Amino acid sequence: MAPPAPLASAPPAPLASTRAAPSPAPSPLRALAARAAPYAPALVASGFLGALCIRAVLDQAGRPALPLDDAFIHMQYARRLAEGSFFSFVAGDGYSTGATSLLWPVLLAPFYALGLRDLSLVYAIWALGLVFHAALAVETARLARPLAGPAAAAGAGAMCAGFAAFAWFAWSGMETVAFAWILTRTARLAASLCEPAPPEPAGDSAEPAHDGSELAAAPPPAAAAPLPAAAAASIAPALALAGFVAPLLRPEGAIASLLAALALAASAPRPAPLQAPSPARPWPRLRAAASRLLAGRKLAVAPLLGPLVVPALNQLLAGHATSSTTAVKWLIGNPTYDGPTLRAAILENIRLLVTDVINGGQWTAVFLPEGSAAVIALGAVALVVAAHRRGRPVHAAIVAALALGTLLPCTYLSFLWNRVRYVWPFAPAWIVMAACLARELGDAARRLRRPIHHVTPLVAGAFAGALSARIPWAVHDLANSARAIDRQQVWLGRWAALHLPEDARIGVNDTGALAYFSGRRTFDIVGLTTEGEARYWVAGAGSRFEHYEKLPAERRPTHFIVYPHWMACPPVLGRELIDATVEDQAILGGTTMVAYEARWSLLGSGALPVRTVPGERILDELDVSDLESEAAHAYALEPLADQRNVALALIAPESSAPGELDPSRLEVADGGRFYRTADRFVAHLVAAPSEARLVLRVASDDGAELAVSVAGEEVGTVEVPGGTWVERAVPLPAARLSGPTPIAITLRRGSGFNAFHYWIAGR
Repeated sequence: MAPPAPLASAPPAPLASTRAAPSPAPSPLRALAARAAPYAPALVASGFLGALCIRAVLDQAGRPALPLDDAFIHMQYARRLAEGSFFSFVAGDGYSTGATSLLWPVLLAPFYALGLRDLSLVYAIWALGLVFHAALAVETARLARPLAGPAAAAGAGAMCAGFAAFAWFAWSGMETVAFAWILTRTARLAASLCEPAPPEPAGDSAEPAHDGSELAAAPPPAAAAPLPAAAAASIAPALALAGFVAPLLRPEGAIASLLAALALAASAPRPAPLQAPSPARPWPRLRAAASRLLAGRKLAVAPLLGPLVVPALNQLLAGHATSSTTAVKWLIGNPTYDGPTLRAAILENIRLLVTDVINGGQWTAVFLPEGSAAVIALGAVALVVAAHRRGRPVHAAIVAALALGTLLPCTYLSFLWNRVRYVWPFAPAWIVMAACLARELGDAARRLRRPIHHVTPLVAGAFAGALSARIPWAVHDLANSARAIDRQQVWLGRWAALHLPEDARIGVNDTGALAYFSGRRTFDIVGLTTEGEARYWVAGAGSRFEHYEKLPAERRPTHFIVYPHWMACPPVLGRELIDATVEDQAILGGTTMVAYEARWSLLGSGALPVRTVPGERILDELDVSDLESEAAHAYALEPLADQRNVALALIAPESSAPGELDPSRLEVADGGRFYRTADRFVAHLVAAPSEARLVLRVASDDGAELAVSVAGEEVGTVEVPGGTWVERAVPLPAARLSGPTPIAITLRRGSGFNAFHYWIAGR
């Protein structure tokens, strides 16, 4: 048999290309849609929540309204920006350091410029709140995922979306939620740059495999793989930008700047090893090596510039780096708090934070379930466990740093203002820790009993449900607070626009709505938006009155619209014009705000003793409560002296001093410090007089005996009767009064005395 014919060989196939054809780049629209897709569920949830909030506000207030007067401060700055004035709060007053957020008014200004004036600007603010509320939920979930897995991370997003405090502030007109977003985004980018997430194991999902592999002992966590160069190149600039922007939204954003700078510096590519320079050409090689080193870390400098922007602007445009808000609200810069008092105040704030604020106590019951502090504490433990089990120590450290940022508001005079708004931007870190707790509880349940596979999403869902249960309360409080502001500050601002002269200057303690709606110049007695006034507000009412005596007439208010108990300066309040009283509210600084004509007729009425001797003159004078006079005389103050610094207007004091009574001064106004046990100061006389005496304007509630000493030697005593103020005189040894002379007035009998004025009179 003939052998079979060989098979014909097929023609050789062309060699396949070893390089895949590049896929076509997606269109810009598709790329944008892909980036926006993760935000869609959060936007839906935020839109639904926003509809509830807005409907409640419109139902109660009858028109767009905001629950905090501070929101109108941002709107006024935005208005002035749109009008072409750079952070000038009122026309003619120049740059103001009172903007607690530099960027928030900048975001609002274009909407005002486009025609959203008056209350219509509130709709743009609500739209921004919706966007940032949704973005915050997405960023919180992304930050939680490497530590807690996808199921718990989804729960973190739900917790964030359902957190009543975020709902309240997203539609409050404040920058709170936007700031929380930039903090969380910076933390997430920093963690991603330092610890890129590896592919997730099979057992990490909400539906683990049922082969029992998830019950095996977990292998030691592997180190994170280096981030691909392309991914690092996209994350690093975004992180640098976020770290730079954070302190422009609020000064506490400096913590994000520091996290970003550290992450960028730690993840920068190491420069190539230095080669030995050629003896002939050493400098080019060294310069090239230095350039590579700097190029790898120059982005780390960008976030550190962010905290310097506002101080630099303040220094350039106002002559001082600090903001007026810092002067008013920051304990560390308050001159009336010495070391022990400062420590005690901060520790008390921390105690209040732990035992009440984060525990759903009286200050935060509307936002947090009672006992929340326990969940946060357990979550902190779970964070450490999660970091160890998943090899994510940097993620955990960054979340912990963000959580510790909650302590920053404890350095404020009070962090309870405005529904505890200074604390909430750091709450996403608490939520991430709660997600870690849900994950660890789920894993523990699966180890104990194999069929249990859904504990993690159930626990995370329970946490989200507990937070969401507070939303009806928060929505009601938001609407009720917005109604209260609308019926008081907004109403009085509109009244002022109709009834006060166009050149009126209104003294205010809540400056936002009154400035925005009245269109009149304002004089912020607190000093937040009027430069130079913060120092006197912090010192107390007596110092403010003494300061007003020296203000030029054109700078003084023509009217006041204030809470009388806040103003605490009756000598300058004249005829009452109208008031706005709002009951059934818990957000206002007082039930009744009153409009007054300003009264300046009593300024200077207490500058001299009520009795004078012809031919005598005032050789030196200490005007108690006058900060400049006190500083010039080295007047000694005890801690918390601001709380006993008052301004009074009374009938002229009874005087036992020699001389003739001035019949024109039937009523006298003066500032003074109450409940003193000793007054010490240094008198300054150019030359020793031929005769001299010390005239004291003092008072005592229950009577007192005072001893007067000159240079440590007692020269006389004064009896002060109980009741209203009096003036008494003590002869002084004239020969000892040349040059700086220490003088002391000390309590010998009684519980204390009130000091108003000291004069050295003579020839």
